[in-house]
Amino acid sequence: MNNIRNTVMLIGHLGKDAEMKQLEGGRSLARVTLATNETYKKENGEKVTETQWHTCVGWGKTAELMGNLMKKGKEVAVQGKLTYNNYEDTNGVKKSIPEIVVNDFMLLGPPA
Repeated sequence: MNNIRNTVMLIGHLGKDAEMKQLEGGRSLARVTLATNETYKKENGEKVTETQWHTCVGWGKTAELMGNLMKKGKEVAVQGKLTYNNYEDTNGVKKSIPEIVVNDFMLLGPPA
C-alpha cells in the first residue's frame, strides 16, 4: 500500500518542448508544462472546458528521455509524485510552486 502514497497520474498535452538543463556534477533536469482538460455541461446545457496547467520535472535518465521525446502539442501520460518547490522571490516573499516529479511517462496518440 505504501507505493500508492503520493502518486500522481495525468494525461494531457504539452504546452511547449521540454526545457533541458545540465546541473553541476552532470545531472540532467527536464521541465515541461502539461495541460489537462475537464469538460462538463452547465445546467443550461452549455458545454464548458476547464484547463489546468501542471509543471512536471524529470531527473537523470528520465530527464534525458523527456528532452528527446516531449515536444509541444504531444499527448502524454505521466506518473510521478507531487512536490513543492519552495523559494524566496526578489522581494523576500516566500513562495511555493507545486511540481510533479516524473517517474515514468508514455507518449500517446499517433507517432510524429
